[in-house]
Amino acid sequence: MDARRFNLRRWFVTGFLLLLVAAAYGIGYRETEINPVKLITSLGKSQAILNDLLHPDLFTHQTHDTTLDIVFPVPCGSAQPTQLPDNQAHIFANVACANPGDTVSVSGTGMQPDTDVKIQWLLPNGNALFSKLARTDAHGNFTAQVQVRPINTTTGGIPSHLQALTAVPFGGLLPSQALKDVINNIIVTVFIALLATTAGTIIAAPISFLAARNIMGHSRLGTSIYVIVRSILNITRSYDSLVLATVFALWVGFGAFAGVLALTVITMASLGKLFSEAVESIDPGPLEAVSATGARPIQVVVFSVVPQIIPDFISYIIYHWDINVRISTILGFVGGGGIGFYLSQRINVLEYQKAGTAIWAIVLVVWAMDFFSAEVRKRYT
Repeated sequence: MDARRFNLRRWFVTGFLLLLVAAAYGIGYRETEINPVKLITSLGKSQAILNDLLHPDLFTHQTHDTTLDIVFPVPCGSAQPTQLPDNQAHIFANVACANPGDTVSVSGTGMQPDTDVKIQWLLPNGNALFSKLARTDAHGNFTAQVQVRPINTTTGGIPSHLQALTAVPFGGLLPSQALKDVINNIIVTVFIALLATTAGTIIAAPISFLAARNIMGHSRLGTSIYVIVRSILNITRSYDSLVLATVFALWVGFGAFAGVLALTVITMASLGKLFSEAVESIDPGPLEAVSATGARPIQVVVFSVVPQIIPDFISYIIYHWDINVRISTILGFVGGGGIGFYLSQRINVLEYQKAGTAIWAIVLVVWAMDFFSAEVRKRYT
């Protein structure tokens, strides 16, 4: 009878736990708005983007660049619009002026047939604001819809301009500007990771001894220091690298310096914990032997602890450099510089082939770093 009651209770508890798990997945499915049908139906919309990402911008021809320009007052009456020519290539809008929020139809005629056209606003402050990509037909004409934004408003008597830019290729193949930019930015990314790993290691190495119980746990003061340092490392590790990169970008400005600072903090906290655990896992025999000779605490650490932890330290440092290369590509999305920042810029202006160049570069560098770090760990640890 007792065994039967026990079995019933076990089946009841098991069933209740299964219901809780099912409810958790059901709530998670609803709250995350998972929609497999939408994933399939949206595939056609993303096909062009995926095609560009899979065909990176690596090489290019020399180009003959053309810019067609018209003055477009916003709002109406703030400036005189452009007088259009009659018999040469030009662009024009369906209205001579507009107000912020309006949608304007922009057309071009007499241009190079079957050519990509970049439509942009030239703002009163001299900066360019990308609007849309278009393509001319077999007769050299195009039409596209662009939106007028508040930033297009005439300022100080200077109106905005609508521009259509084309680049007609000629001559042999050359490395594209995207490839050059990606190489420069990927080098920056590797050195962001290198400098952050070095600085983080320099800070973490001495801290790790203060966070090791077998080194600091022999007195009340040492135990207090151990608890404080461990707490600082745990608190620091709880902050995501993206959060720290955002904070440092607001502090010192967007760029590689913010990425180095964020990764240094993350590396210090992570390696500090790993190093301290390596110190705690050493063989206590040499420690006790050196201590028995009457050596001072610093001598005990140098002659009995350091020789045992060097292989682990080297392994952790190299592996964390590999990790930091990958993390630094993401930090660029929040202003941390390097290839991630370049990638986010290209995606924001819909230049997916250039974004594809950056993505493939990231893949190659991460693969190379993984191979390099594995070989170094194999030889020296």
